[in-house]
Amino acid sequence: MSELMAMVYAVSAGHQRCPSACGLRSRSAGTPGEMKHLATRRWVLKCWFTLLLMLMLMLVMPGLAQADSDEVAGTLGAVGSDTLAGLMLRWGEALTKQHPAVRLQLQATGSASAPTALIAGTTLLGPMSRPMNEDEREAFTQRHGYPPLELEVARDALAVVVHRHNPLESLTLPELDALFSHTLLCGATAPIERWSQLGVDLPRGRVSLHGRNVASGTHDLFRLRGMCGGRFRRDVNEHPGSAAVVAAVAAEPASMGYAGLNHLTPAVKAIAWRDATSGRLYPPAGAAVTRGDYPLSRSLYLYVNRPPGIPLPGPERAFLELVLSDAGQAVVEEIGFAPLTREERARQWLRLKDNDDR
Repeated sequence: MSELMAMVYAVSAGHQRCPSACGLRSRSAGTPGEMKHLATRRWVLKCWFTLLLMLMLMLVMPGLAQADSDEVAGTLGAVGSDTLAGLMLRWGEALTKQHPAVRLQLQATGSASAPTALIAGTTLLGPMSRPMNEDEREAFTQRHGYPPLELEVARDALAVVVHRHNPLESLTLPELDALFSHTLLCGATAPIERWSQLGVDLPRGRVSLHGRNVASGTHDLFRLRGMCGGRFRRDVNEHPGSAAVVAAVAAEPASMGYAGLNHLTPAVKAIAWRDATSGRLYPPAGAAVTRGDYPLSRSLYLYVNRPPGIPLPGPERAFLELVLSDAGQAVVEEIGFAPLTREERARQWLRLKDNDDR
């Protein structure tokens, strides 16, 4: 029951219990004619009172209902990471269930597009699968006069994948670098171009390589951690999304690629990371990703254009509250990413609440 309805109910009930409160003095005696006249007056006044209340409700309640529905309403725009696209859409669906007047419009063109859109002011939210670099932060600050708000929203990992029937189980960092780069900065002495160099016997002996394009944060992370900052070989086939990489590897038994964990399918197999010294294996899953033990694990971010001291608009505020809630992090796990720990979520809440602590 709304506050207004409760008030009307209380007033109406009080009127029925105490007619003297409305100026009708209670009488303990009187002639039958007087009593009949008094009863008629009471009945007429009650009718008018009820009609007046009904009219008030008809005029006021629609306005209150509209005000409640408009409190969180509008289009929620986001531009950025393809890796985060599925997660952003699921969060958008959950937000719409809570606030039907909110709609998410997502442009998943790669992490590099997020800073550009945030700097231009065409969006307030920029999902990224890598941290903003110094040049991007500086450009944002110069344009707006304050830095972007960085929020970690989930954990992810890149998986090196092969065809599901490929017998390869693990790779060392030097081997991975020797496969994908021509700079060999991770300790390998020669490039690896054929499966036989990895002890794998395939009818088609040459390794066919697949990866992401330069606009992707996935591309940057793999270059930095899987190739020690080196340069890709020219024969690596570039794709605009991780799903396309997985599809290409699934279609060709002699292929290998890298993609975000949440894009893997039963048609491919994820390869474990093998420590070159100890031989210990680190699979791209579970606690190894959450703790950061798996070398290709990473944080996923939402960058926010939020002026210091100024509250976010209703849709953006509600979206971020959902993302950091138990329900929002449950979606993270359902999609295939690793959710934040409670301690990590608490740190993000502090960043969100304290607009000056960036």
